Amino acid sequence: MGVLSRPEEVLPLVKLRVAAGRLKRQIPPEEHWAFAYTMLQKVSRSFALVIQQLGPDLRNAVCIFYLVLRALDTVEDDTSIPTEVKVPILQQFHKHIYNRDWHYSCGTKDYKVLMDKFRLVSTAFLELGQGYQEAIEEITRLMGAGMAKFICKEVETVSDYDEYCHYVAGLVGYGLSRLFYAGGTEDQASDSLSNSMGLFLQKINIIRDYLEDINEIPKSRMFWPREIWSKYANKLEDFKYEENSEKAVQCLNDLVTNALYHAEDCLKYMSALKDHAIFRFCAIPQIMAIGTCAVCYNNVNVFRGVVKMRRGLTARVIDETNSMSDVYTAFYEFSSLIESKIDNNDPNASLTRKRVDAIKRTCMSSCSLKRRGYDLEKSKYNTTLIMVVLLLVAIVLGMIYAK
Repeated sequence: MGVLSRPEEVLPLVKLRVAAGRLKRQIPPEEHWAFAYTMLQKVSRSFALVIQQLGPDLRNAVCIFYLVLRALDTVEDDTSIPTEVKVPILQQFHKHIYNRDWHYSCGTKDYKVLMDKFRLVSTAFLELGQGYQEAIEEITRLMGAGMAKFICKEVETVSDYDEYCHYVAGLVGYGLSRLFYAGGTEDQASDSLSNSMGLFLQKINIIRDYLEDINEIPKSRMFWPREIWSKYANKLEDFKYEENSEKAVQCLNDLVTNALYHAEDCLKYMSALKDHAIFRFCAIPQIMAIGTCAVCYNNVNVFRGVVKMRRGLTARVIDETNSMSDVYTAFYEFSSLIESKIDNNDPNASLTRKRVDAIKRTCMSSCSLKRRGYDLEKSKYNTTLIMVVLLLVAIVLGMIYAK
């Protein structure tokens, strides 16, 4: 009920639900493409929504690129696979995508289905244009090699942290930039900016997923760099315990501050995009990342359970992100929310404030800020009334889209 408790989020929520329903009705008839798009919706609903807005050729390429990397990630994440088995699979994965018969059973739930029926992804991959295939193969090769390296190596230093995030996410930025360029609508972006686009998203995910990762069975896999967390605890799992809450939050804030370093590069990358669909595809996840930063910062609940932006606010971001002005506005407002949570006694308070100020200055220099009123607080509105309004809006929109 909480996600429906704000009037300004009701219409975006309904539009999001209608759009998701429309996607399900637009599944291609061919078996391999039907599997690809159905699986995409299961492993990433919000991502599926923005992918579907791309042009047909690019949409297919990005869909398969995402599923190939999601499959690669499933192998890496499965801690039950022995290292001597996992490493060769990661290193050779870029070759498997050309094999219509290859599959490997691992992962759980939808990810297991993806791996068991990976031959259908390969079949779709082989129908892509050569430029798309080459870009996907190259990034898969580099990412698989990087993942294999870190199976046998701990994330000790901040440099290790940046390197790992480059392999698993910065390379995604490289690959997407190549796909956009191959599609003929965008200039070739610099590797540095493309890398930052991936690192910003990945670091926020790593920060947010602390509890899930530390409790991973049969054994945990953590990517918080020892160089940072060892300043606050003797063991990384110490942050789970209530008596260590103060130090845990200080470490969390240190990591969020580290992630904010990439925000200005992300703004620069997005400001150069020309195609509206590609822009939205890139901008929505980045706004979600800065919003998640604001939710996580100085929030001990990261060590107690799942912390994320409420669904209604996510729906607003998806609905309202249409121009660079919208991006600057969101980054400005979420950065301001982080600023409002800075504790002067925090060891990194001055550096966090410096990073936030730099983001806000970049946004203000655009001279295009709007007033959106994004916030992270729980609503005081009557949820029963909102449910009634939501139902009425759903009925009206259903009638409109049925025509």
